[in-house]
Amino acid sequence: MSSFHLHPQLRQDCHEVGRFELSLLLMMNDSAYPWFILVPQRGGLTELYQLNDRDRSLWLAESCLLAETMAAMFRPDKLNVAAIGNLVPQLHIHHIARYRTDPAWPAPVWGKFPPQPYAGDQAERRIEQMRQALRAQLLD
Repeated sequence: MSSFHLHPQLRQDCHEVGRFELSLLLMMNDSAYPWFILVPQRGGLTELYQLNDRDRSLWLAESCLLAETMAAMFRPDKLNVAAIGNLVPQLHIHHIARYRTDPAWPAPVWGKFPPQPYAGDQAERRIEQMRQALRAQLLD
């Protein structure tokens, strides 16, 4: 298996939040939705089944921790968790807090509207909020 390199599209579209034992935690640069992404730090993966048993369990635990944290922080009407990968083949999973009042509701967020990048220090404040909520679990 090849070494881990973050896909250029994810690097372009996201802010790095931190690292769990397995996954890199990113925040999508779209202020319309609280939107975070987990990317397992293993090279050459495109599908969940390609993770070994230990990594698959660890990734699920990290995903559930992120989902629980987002539910507590953002109180969404629905939390969308999805691994699509049609545009970015690198294995990653989206966690998106959705509200009946958000611009894309009830449709999926992909391609519905252009992203609304965070302005000023909004991104850093949201990142710091997430880092504080996960401070015991993040490695850095």
